[in-house]
Amino acid sequence: MNNDNEYLPVLNYLYEKSLVLHDPALFNKVLYFYLIDSLAHIDYTISLYCYHYQSPKNVIGAEYLRWRIDEEKKGERALFPAFVNWLRLEQPSRFSELPSLWQMIYDSEDPASYRSFRIVLDPDSQNQIPADVLYAMIDEFFAQDFLKSLYDDASLASLFRQYTASCAEKQG
Repeated sequence: MNNDNEYLPVLNYLYEKSLVLHDPALFNKVLYFYLIDSLAHIDYTISLYCYHYQSPKNVIGAEYLRWRIDEEKKGERALFPAFVNWLRLEQPSRFSELPSLWQMIYDSEDPASYRSFRIVLDPDSQNQIPADVLYAMIDEFFAQDFLKSLYDDASLASLFRQYTASCAEKQG
């Protein structure tokens, strides 16, 4: 690891964040899953910029993210990507309030994706994500209004329940 690496402070910035003012047990379970999933992808991406890809930290992170692939297919979790696209079409103002990482990764028209668990915003570019973009992503996930919207009785969770109910009606 290079102590002059510009991404090490970004990693520290992520690690200094806290959910202490919130009760994640009261968050909508699917939204909480994707919150933690996104933070894990941010952590993994930054860690690849700071440490060798075979460092224990990155190997452990990759194993954890590999496990989550199967988890995201379970129950209502599988509906989340389509929910984000539904928001884009049906509730554009609410979509624009989502963290930018969710907008980019789950918008079916955006080329951004997770590639080998790392965040890739432009598949045609070999450049690393600029540090300031990663800082912004972190801040968006820890913004108080966003975190408040994750509670099961809050706005985003209510929209997700509305979306899952409409999906159940279409299947039923």
